[in-house]
Amino acid sequence: MDFVRVYDYLTQARGKLFDWVRPLSQEQYTQEFPFAHRTLQATMIEMASAEWLYARRLRDPGTAPGPREQWPISAQRQPTFPELEAAWAEQMPQTRRTLAEITDWETPVEYRVPQPAKTIIITASRGDIASQLCFHEVHHRAQAMAMLRQLGVAAQNLDYSLFMYRRREEPA
Repeated sequence: MDFVRVYDYLTQARGKLFDWVRPLSQEQYTQEFPFAHRTLQATMIEMASAEWLYARRLRDPGTAPGPREQWPISAQRQPTFPELEAAWAEQMPQTRRTLAEITDWETPVEYRVPQPAKTIIITASRGDIASQLCFHEVHHRAQAMAMLRQLGVAAQNLDYSLFMYRRREEPA
């Protein structure tokens, strides 16, 4: 898989998602729903912070990310959508560069996830982590689109083929 190309698709589709979110009021952005991360704000922050985490694991797998409240993207640091959009835009070139610099996707990465009563040790290939980075966003993007539809926004069709296939028309 060409992870840089897939990431380029994600950023294009993300731009369209941003176009749908940008006009919302803060009240709509934080309105609760009975699924996903309960609000559009929390769902969008989950996508951006997970991208940061997975890219960090690819760049520096031996370093723990620290407590979540210290991560660069959070509801406390970016309570409004314009703040999240700016932070995410700043992060995107670094994520893309990280994906572009990797040459051995089979290299295993081991990291530790501390829990209250135990530590979980996870081993995955760089390719698996990059796949999770991409698929995780698509999963939560669908949830965000469902929330947007309930807010009256016609959020639809962010299919890969619409952004990445070349198209041309011929007369009938």
